[in-house]
Amino acid sequence: MSSVLSDSSVNSTFVRPSTFFINGFSNIPNGKYYYVFLSLVYACALKFGNSFIMCIICLARRLHTAKYIAVFHLAFSDLCGSSALIPKLIDMFLFDYQYISYEACLANMFFVFHFMNLQSLTLLVLAFDRLIAICFPLKYHAIITKSAMFLIIAAMWIFSVAIFAIVVGLLTRLSFCGSTVVNSYFCDHGPIFRLACNDNSLNQIMANICFGLLMCLPLIFIIISYVCIAVALLKITHGGDRTKAMKTCTSHLMLVAIFYLPSLSINILALTTSLNTNTRIINNSLSQTMPPMLNPIIYTLKTDEVMQSIKYLYKRNKVKVTMEGNIKQTGRN
Repeated sequence: MSSVLSDSSVNSTFVRPSTFFINGFSNIPNGKYYYVFLSLVYACALKFGNSFIMCIICLARRLHTAKYIAVFHLAFSDLCGSSALIPKLIDMFLFDYQYISYEACLANMFFVFHFMNLQSLTLLVLAFDRLIAICFPLKYHAIITKSAMFLIIAAMWIFSVAIFAIVVGLLTRLSFCGSTVVNSYFCDHGPIFRLACNDNSLNQIMANICFGLLMCLPLIFIIISYVCIAVALLKITHGGDRTKAMKTCTSHLMLVAIFYLPSLSINILALTTSLNTNTRIINNSLSQTMPPMLNPIIYTLKTDEVMQSIKYLYKRNKVKVTMEGNIKQTGRN
């Protein structure tokens, strides 16, 4: 009888809020201008960046390789990640609708972190591609095949969906009997589970596991791969071959630096000092929105294969337009 009463008392105190309030910046009078800036970044990432590189990869047959399947997936993840974050951010802070339903908040959290994780894992896959291409060039086409790349990407999706389903699912066991004001710019995992009234230690453990497993571990593997690449490059006697091999790695290294350094620096600072909420929001929002805009630009400007494909498609389209014009002119005559 006493156990039944205790269970009912626990159930009666369990509170699942209907909405959360996303606080955003605090005490910044012109904070809306920053969200306008993020909107412009999103427009560049959506229309002029990732969509463009995805179209080029689809149209240029020379880019129908395993490597560019991974590049296409990175652009797709960037595009979806930005779309999961920024339109809702615009709705909340430019149109003053900062309340979000409990279910929509959890969905928003899942998709933002899922696509951010896919970006991290895709950068790791591209590092593996460079490792095999430079260290084992004769075995490259046997190891890095289209079917292998599709299998790797499918495994990434299954793993990411599973782990973030667990992360988000664990939040449903929390009771929010106090404040429902989230001190972030979206439905961020940490600021939400810290609002809970009951034990959130499992959520904290899961957050630490995700940070170590999905952010730190891929970066460690990428660093190890480039150490191996550096050793292999030192063994190349011909300077031209070494320069060509190094050039293929520079664009990827730039993407790695842009993606990982801001996130790691803010997390390390959070462990050592007490960070201002506004500082954390600016750093996190830039680390989530700038890479999707810069990634396609870097790949376009730094990769000869992409630039040559763009020139080829431009010339082909120009010839096609000229021929159609000549046909029309002949028909009139």
